[in-house]
Amino acid sequence: MNGTSRKAADPTGPVFDPDLLSRCISCGFCLPACPTYAATGDEASSPRGRINLMRALQDGDLDPYDPTLTEQASQCLGCRACEPVCPAGVEYGQLLEQWRDHQWKGRRQPLLARSLMLVTRLREAFRLAGAVRRLPGAVLRKVRRPSPGVAAGAGAPEASLMLGCFEQVLFPEVSRAARQLVPNLAVPTGQGCCGALHAHNGDTAAGERLAHRLGADLPGTIVTTSGGCAAHLASVLGRDRVKEISELLADGGAAEDPPGNRLPLPSKELGELRVDGRQARVTLQDSCHLRNGLGVWKEPRALLDRVADYVELPSAAGCCGAAGTYSLLRPRESRRILDAKVREIEAAGVDYVVAVNPGCLRQLRTGLRRSRSRVKAVHIAELLARASQDAPH
Repeated sequence: MNGTSRKAADPTGPVFDPDLLSRCISCGFCLPACPTYAATGDEASSPRGRINLMRALQDGDLDPYDPTLTEQASQCLGCRACEPVCPAGVEYGQLLEQWRDHQWKGRRQPLLARSLMLVTRLREAFRLAGAVRRLPGAVLRKVRRPSPGVAAGAGAPEASLMLGCFEQVLFPEVSRAARQLVPNLAVPTGQGCCGALHAHNGDTAAGERLAHRLGADLPGTIVTTSGGCAAHLASVLGRDRVKEISELLADGGAAEDPPGNRLPLPSKELGELRVDGRQARVTLQDSCHLRNGLGVWKEPRALLDRVADYVELPSAAGCCGAAGTYSLLRPRESRRILDAKVREIEAAGVDYVVAVNPGCLRQLRTGLRRSRSRVKAVHIAELLARASQDAPH
């Protein structure tokens, strides 16, 4: 998906983009990929079933606030696992956002989601909280914003690190690790929310506005440590403006790029991670939106395989149950998914499970702590930063 294909529902017209809705051929290839269908066996809880509900809503065959519509719009994880397996190229993620724009209007929007979106307006509070928790030192240094419509050129940073609104408060160590790996990333001050939270919770228009605002605030290529934010920003700003950190570390600054467009590279080699005198065993939990929305999944695996004994989880590509606000809005279903994931991680006999998204990191740490597991959940930037410290110099 590129930055021009995204289309929010017209509040005065049809609920769904007719072109998007018409692509589904009801083949059923999506059924095995859908975690809610696997859990319930209910056709309505599958992508195909939900698209049939969307069509009924679009055609006026169901009341706009029929209980089944309300339930299924909420029950879907939004993991987009159905998209890579769809032979018709249905962009289900966009349809879900348009659906929630309709179902969650005004007071029908979940109160907790609305509250979190209000919190993201507190840009200065996030900046101060990040400063207290020792975000990268450059966050305190002003970086001049380029003029609107002018690409980064001479004297402008070639890449900027996106700090993430909640990540600044909950996981500042992730941004510190990213700067340790790539010290010449610019970190402009006063960053706000990218809008992914809004787009996934019934306010696509606000999500797009915030993405454009952040795109204006961050010069050059936007480097993010959040898979969900990366997918949202790429859908609004265009794929060429956004790189997730593992992409940058795996192939940034490609030789065929013109020198002026070349991205910064890590300043240190990666060493081997060891635990108790042996090579560390690590596994990866994919970010659903990063894998299914942007097709990024080989890069983090290649990096981890360089520094440790990599073990693939059977369900690595399947959702961990975090799914943005899902773990807060539907905790019972989220925990059921997470508990199965934790059992699988334990059975793999690994030392670390690696996340590429802060929501997944929070979810995995919660599950592992609850099960009193010895396995540690870390962000990929943290793990690679440790490996760079262990590299021979």
